[in-house]
Amino acid sequence: MEREYKKVQASRVVLSQLMLPSHTNFSGKIHGGYLLSLLDQIAFASASKFSGHYCVTASVDTVNFLNPIEVGELVTLKASVNYVGRTSMIVGIRVEAENIRTGIKKHCNSSYFTMVAKDTLGNNAQVPGLLLSNLEEVRRFYNCVKQVAVRKEQDLHEVQFDYKSQEALKNIEQYNAKLELST
Repeated sequence: MEREYKKVQASRVVLSQLMLPSHTNFSGKIHGGYLLSLLDQIAFASASKFSGHYCVTASVDTVNFLNPIEVGELVTLKASVNYVGRTSMIVGIRVEAENIRTGIKKHCNSSYFTMVAKDTLGNNAQVPGLLLSNLEEVRRFYNCVKQVAVRKEQDLHEVQFDYKSQEALKNIEQYNAKLELST
């Protein structure tokens, strides 16, 4: 059976929402947790649309809060699948807030979610291949390739690094930390 490929365009989702006072944190800005909820929703929609399967969040790889979002601004989230594995996809999301009185827009957040496709029994399901149509999509794809490699290196480091060694314990002194082990 020949592998199916889909264009990035098949995963594009845009979500816009007016920010209300009920979405604020204690400082009067839009709560990061509320924004994370919207990010998770659009990542799900993008991955599910692309794969044709129910998808779950495997990891939130990056969430960069760049600018605060104010009450009354129109927030637009734009998502697309940037990378696919066998059963997983990395969804890139850009968040912009627009002052609806002035029309001024600001980039507020960039995020990457790894989503996994599931079949009707809850098992991992194979996803289509990704058909890259322009150099911007190629750039995003390779950024994700690098992200996957860094994650694998971090996992390997976690397994191999001996944090109990005398050298590791001594090295703590070079950081803003103090070691007081209880016996």
